[in-house]
Amino acid sequence: MLIGEYHHNIDEKGRLTLPAKFREELGEEVIVTRGLEECLFLYTKTEWDKIMSKLEKLPFTKKDARSFMRFFLSGATATVFDKQGRINITSPLISYANLDHECVIVGVGDRLEIWDLDKWNNFYTENQKEMSDICEDLFDSNWDNGD
Repeated sequence: MLIGEYHHNIDEKGRLTLPAKFREELGEEVIVTRGLEECLFLYTKTEWDKIMSKLEKLPFTKKDARSFMRFFLSGATATVFDKQGRINITSPLISYANLDHECVIVGVGDRLEIWDLDKWNNFYTENQKEMSDICEDLFDSNWDNGD
């Protein structure tokens, strides 16, 4: 399970070091693509294959399905770690997520999210006070009590 928050710098060549803890869980090849809220999503090959099997079932006749597929898949890139534990992020993805120097790498279970530091701080600040309400709305009636 990918969890935790880490801060690393992206260099001028678009290389970003991922924490060793994550590299062990991710395997050799990862897929990076546009995420939501202007961050990047990073998936293991196994998780990516699961997502692709679901996306392939979306009806191409639906405009929203076509739009999402274009957005999500056009930026997707498979990459491998170099000897220093870095991945290379393409310039369109760097531009989309506005990655300049300091990045925040967040583990959210099945994927990593890569955020620009300022965007992450804004997201966190804006949502922190509402987390109680969000939790209540998401889990109150749907929470499994272990039964």
